[in-house]
Amino acid sequence: MSQATAPHISYGTGRRKEAVARVFMRPGTGQILINGRTLTNYFPRESLCQLLRAPLEAVNVAEQFDLKVTVKGGGMAGQAGAVRHGIARALNDLNQDWRPTLKRAGFLTRDSRVKERKKYGQRGARARFQFSKR
Repeated sequence: MSQATAPHISYGTGRRKEAVARVFMRPGTGQILINGRTLTNYFPRESLCQLLRAPLEAVNVAEQFDLKVTVKGGGMAGQAGAVRHGIARALNDLNQDWRPTLKRAGFLTRDSRVKERKKYGQRGARARFQFSKR
């Protein structure tokens, strides 16, 4: 009844916009797998890759852990933000001494900004249909 897989050392859930990421962290060489694909394959934009690695670099452990991430919902930017939030929470779970550094950089705060809903009788959330007096 024993499983062949190694136990996960740390776990974190991250959210941003409509995206939800589950991050599993264990000691390794710095490999990041997102939905079974490499980081650069899943997020082709370098800016998103840097955004995602920021919590690891803030506590100087970028090459010490392997990450296995499952992310769903939202778009590319939302998913990258969700993964970053999940990584920060997993690091916080792993070592409480890193909390002040992560908190000061704003990695532990969930970015609550979401798209505003469209209102009835309007073209969008704030935009109105063009008004004609005559």
